[in-house]
Amino acid sequence: MTSRTGFFVLSGVLLLVSVVCVGEGVQLVATGKPLGIGIGVCAFVIPLIGVWFLRQTVRFGRASERLARELEAEGGLPVDELKRTGGGRIDRASADAVFARRKAEAEAGPTDWRNFFRLAVAYADAGDVPRARKAMQHAIKLHDQDAAATAVN
Repeated sequence: MTSRTGFFVLSGVLLLVSVVCVGEGVQLVATGKPLGIGIGVCAFVIPLIGVWFLRQTVRFGRASERLARELEAEGGLPVDELKRTGGGRIDRASADAVFARRKAEAEAGPTDWRNFFRLAVAYADAGDVPRARKAMQHAIKLHDQDAAATAVN
């Protein structure tokens, strides 16, 4: 199953569970008992948190794809230069070497979103997903600032 398919399946399950949770919340509030009302209100809040998280994830994915398309059009997408083991896994030493290069590029050009995009890919290749996400968020922020500055000029 691809990541995109898995995302859509999990999103559908989240929305289905949210509908069921809200339905149960309505029934609990309708009991009129203080405990039922309290749990019912919580049953309304939990799906809101889930839907907010889903929205943030979709926005992040779309922004990341937008940056990838723009970088591809410029011919600046990182090339897969990683060595792989016989089983197809990324060689750790190779990932570390590429990461060190990408980190140096990002430090040399801290205002260029392209460097942080490539750094995010290097983090992901090295298996550090939380830092990859933070680097990509920073790249998105820098890109948006560049776009705003360009629109003003």
